[in-house]
Amino acid sequence: MANLALFDLDHTLIPTDSDHEWGRFMVKLGIVDAENFARENDRFYADYKAGKLDIHAYLVAMLTPLAKYSREQLKAWHDQYMHEVIKPAIIPAAMELVRKHRDAGDLCCVVTATNEFITAPIAEAFGVEKLIACEVETVDGHPASAYTGFPKGTPSYREGKIVRTEEWLASLGKTWSDFERSYFYSDSHNDIPLLEKVTDPIATNPDDTLRAHAQKHGWRILELFQPT
Repeated sequence: MANLALFDLDHTLIPTDSDHEWGRFMVKLGIVDAENFARENDRFYADYKAGKLDIHAYLVAMLTPLAKYSREQLKAWHDQYMHEVIKPAIIPAAMELVRKHRDAGDLCCVVTATNEFITAPIAEAFGVEKLIACEVETVDGHPASAYTGFPKGTPSYREGKIVRTEEWLASLGKTWSDFERSYFYSDSHNDIPLLEKVTDPIATNPDDTLRAHAQKHGWRILELFQPT
C-alpha cells in the first residue's frame, strides 16, 4: 500500500518564503508601488508568522498586480524569478527528501498557503505533480485566461489545508484511512491542524512555536537547512 506524503513549501522545502520573495521581486521589477507595497508585504508576512494573517486580504493584495498583465508577460517574469530567486535556494537535501517518497511510490503533494501562480513552477521543480495552493480566479474560468486579481475557493491556510487535502483525496476515492502511514512536513505553527491529522507529523525547520509543540508531543523534528 502506498503511503501519503504531504509537504509544506516555504521554509520547509525551500529556505525562504516564496510569497514574500515574489512581492519583493515585483518591487524590483517596478510593477507595484515600491514603498507602499513593500511595507504591506512585510506587514502581511509578520502577521503570518504571528498566526494572525487575514488570508483573503493578503491574497487580494498579492494577486491584484497580476490582473494588469498578460499570461505571457507574467510567465516571463516568473521564469526570471525562478532563475534568480528560487532555484539557487533549492538544496540537495530537500530534493532528496521528496525523491525518497517518490521512489517509495508514495502519493506526494505540496500543500501550501501561497497562491498557485507562484508555487506551481516550484512544485514542478521538485518533481511533485500534485499541488494544493490558494487558487487564483481567471476572467472566464478557463485556466489559460487572464487573472482577475482575486482568489477563489477555500484558501489552503491553517484548517483550510485539511479541507482542501480531504477534497483532493475524495476526488481520488480515498480517505486518510486508506493509507497505512501519512506524512506531513512543515515549518509553521499555522500548520498544526494538518500536522495533527497525519500519522507521521514532521516539524521541519520549525519555528519556535511549532518546535515547542513538537517537543511536547514527541513529534519528529527535521532540520534540512542547518549549515554543513
